[in-house]
Amino acid sequence: MSDLLPDDRPTPFSATPDPEKFGPAWSEHGLEMHNLHNVGNQMWNLPTAALYERAVRYGEGTPVHLGPLVVRTGKHTGRAAKDKYIVKEPSSENDIDWGDINKPMDDDKFYWLNKKVNAYFQNRDVYVMDVWAGADERYRMPVRVITENARHALFCRAMFIRPTDEELKVHKPAFTVLHAPGLIANPKHDGVRSETFIAMHFGKRRVLIGGTFYAGEIKKSVFSAMNYYLPGEGVLSMHASANISQGGPNKGKSAIFFGLSGTGKTTLSADTSRKLIGDDEHGWSDDGVFNIEGGCYAKVIRLSRESEPEIWDTTRRFGTLLENVAFDPATRRLDLSDSSLTENTRAAYPIHYIPNYEPTGKGAHPSHVVMLTADAFGVLPPVAKLTKEQAMYWFMLGYTAKVAGTEMGVTEPEATFSPCFGAPFMPRSPTVYAKMLGEKLEKHNVGAWLINTGWTGGPYGTGKRISIEHTRAILHAVLDSKLDDVATVEHPVFGLQVPTACPGVPDDVLDPKKTWKDGAAYDKTAKDLAKSFVETFKAFAPQVDDAVKNAGPRL
Repeated sequence: MSDLLPDDRPTPFSATPDPEKFGPAWSEHGLEMHNLHNVGNQMWNLPTAALYERAVRYGEGTPVHLGPLVVRTGKHTGRAAKDKYIVKEPSSENDIDWGDINKPMDDDKFYWLNKKVNAYFQNRDVYVMDVWAGADERYRMPVRVITENARHALFCRAMFIRPTDEELKVHKPAFTVLHAPGLIANPKHDGVRSETFIAMHFGKRRVLIGGTFYAGEIKKSVFSAMNYYLPGEGVLSMHASANISQGGPNKGKSAIFFGLSGTGKTTLSADTSRKLIGDDEHGWSDDGVFNIEGGCYAKVIRLSRESEPEIWDTTRRFGTLLENVAFDPATRRLDLSDSSLTENTRAAYPIHYIPNYEPTGKGAHPSHVVMLTADAFGVLPPVAKLTKEQAMYWFMLGYTAKVAGTEMGVTEPEATFSPCFGAPFMPRSPTVYAKMLGEKLEKHNVGAWLINTGWTGGPYGTGKRISIEHTRAILHAVLDSKLDDVATVEHPVFGLQVPTACPGVPDDVLDPKKTWKDGAAYDKTAKDLAKSFVETFKAFAPQVDDAVKNAGPRL
């Protein structure tokens, strides 16, 4: 943050913006509707160059080789999941899946925090970004982000859908983000766990963010709001990537990719032969699939030009915001291999920086849904066909595995379950989203598949990672419907239908047990993993029918 006093600061780009250019400032759509008064200069919907200028002037970031802006996020280099709260209030109370993830906050505590945020903004310059969440005009949500920093306004400009000049004139927010990263909470007096808070009020359609400069909190707060509101409109909101086939039997149809970090969701959906709808957040309505965002927020640690050229190129472009990426202070050239600040280095950029993006942000109903997992125990097949009930079961569990070295204390493979492949962002019960998924799979005759990008021939440390060449061959076969009629065998423990052949993949690779030297060790490891599935699913069992309960492993 700059040490400049208010009267030392240069004249802002537009202290009282022209509503014809930067959106209304003093009408019914102005800051008074948020009870914000006596703020400093108001910068409304500034263009990228102006945000760069102010970010550099006030020491918020550094421009590096070929134009991206590098910023530091301080102690928070990722989401503060334990500091996220949802207000327990009448309009939403009965719809929230309360627990360790969706922690309740009293209305009076939110009211106090809101007053504190409003007071914080007094006499302070603010940046206002009016944007859309949702590419489908019928379901898009007008969002306003009010922040103290140019760099966070730049993040919003990159990540969300930008209204046209005409739309800005009438843009009235249906959801507001009050973003005060420099405001430190007092846990004793404010009723929160730490100095950081992300407090969401669905009734007031507002979120308060303080005590963290990590920009991802803005993006995920808006996504969490869409995950609450969209199901009420009959739209399945999904933490997933999506693209569109440009040829073959499914030309023009979409594909959806669910998967947690490290499973290949971004890598596999970035296919030059297909058009990218989006890489992270989508809705599935009665008309098809649509992107919720207007940009991408890609993890770039050890990113290479050879493996992911499209994403690599974005890290060399003006308009890209890079979080915690290392660079040479003399040459200003990036070092994407440097993890000295964090493994979670990020690039935020508009989706149109990807050459094969879909400009409308929309696609037809999918031909296939793919659930990705990186099984570090080496027991799951590289590909399996799922029934509707199995798809719902695996969707509710959201399984992948951590491997040794990825986190402190992890010395052996460890099963990880994140319901709906995005539990931290799902306010409603996982069974709500799973039921909607099952209905859409059946209504639109969509194939469901499990693809394991993890280990084969043994667990992590003994076996090896399934080759990316085999995974890509499997994925192309799935998306081109080449496996739809292939003979299958049933996995004896997990009950999955495993294809016996796949173009470009040796037959023995498809049967995981055959890749192990010790068949008895494979059987034991498979059963041990299956037990963790059964134990985890107990939380959902009372809320689903018998067909879904019976879609799990057989012990």
